[in-house]
Amino acid sequence: MTFQRLGILSPGDMGHTVGHRLVEHGLPVLTCLAGRSQRTRDLAQEAGIEDMPTYEQLVQQADMILSILVPAEAGVAAAAVAEALLVTGQQITYVDCNAIAPNTVKKVSEIIIGAGSRFVDVGIIGAPPTRDGITRFYASGVDVTEFERLKRYGLDVRVVGTEIGQASGLKMVYAAMTKGTTALSTELLIAARRLGLYDVLVQELRESQAERYTALERSLPAMPTKARRWVGEMEEIAQTFEDLRLTPRIYQGAADIYRFVSQNALADETPETLDRNRTVAQLIQLLSEGEA
Repeated sequence: MTFQRLGILSPGDMGHTVGHRLVEHGLPVLTCLAGRSQRTRDLAQEAGIEDMPTYEQLVQQADMILSILVPAEAGVAAAAVAEALLVTGQQITYVDCNAIAPNTVKKVSEIIIGAGSRFVDVGIIGAPPTRDGITRFYASGVDVTEFERLKRYGLDVRVVGTEIGQASGLKMVYAAMTKGTTALSTELLIAARRLGLYDVLVQELRESQAERYTALERSLPAMPTKARRWVGEMEEIAQTFEDLRLTPRIYQGAADIYRFVSQNALADETPETLDRNRTVAQLIQLLSEGEA
């Protein structure tokens, strides 16, 4: 199979960067921006992604569609694409790249397969692929070889199995560590600030946990711009653990922390408007003034 065009829903922070990388490697990328924000429209234009007015036109023009959305929109997008497939009689490969639980992605797959098309489960690990070596696309499913062809267009694709849910499961357990740790760190630093112990704690962290604290200094200031997306991701992780007969409460608590951060004005910033000079201390001071 040679790709002619690929679709992406939606060209947001991750999606438009994936699309731009594919365009740079010679693959035309399409989307449908109906109902999307002006910022998303601007990102799509910057990435060289062409807008199709309707989902019907999108499925008629694209050989494959990548769904890269917030968790709550995964099923909604799949249903809209499935309806367009049934109306047009088209068959495509639909790739769900959302941060959702294995059982959730299985339900999404049933929507697409029920419309007569193929389905691939993908978990994206890493930052948006602005350069080589920072983003991995872990994939699973019986039709995974079709997604593997995107290697020639600049994506680092790694197959983990033939079962729907394996790739999403890997994403869940990985994000449980990374974003779960970020939530824990945020809460404990706010607690230290409210106890009047922030400076003492930071000094101790610099002495005994220097590597961890340096990593926090790099990652934490930008966290509020992602907090709203991460609420749903933590809830999907909680569901993953509950389905495995493990406690979901750790990640329900992490969702609460990101929900708390989401209520702060800092969460209204975007990667374009983020104050990149803001320190961790300044961030925690602003967050500690809020009501949990």
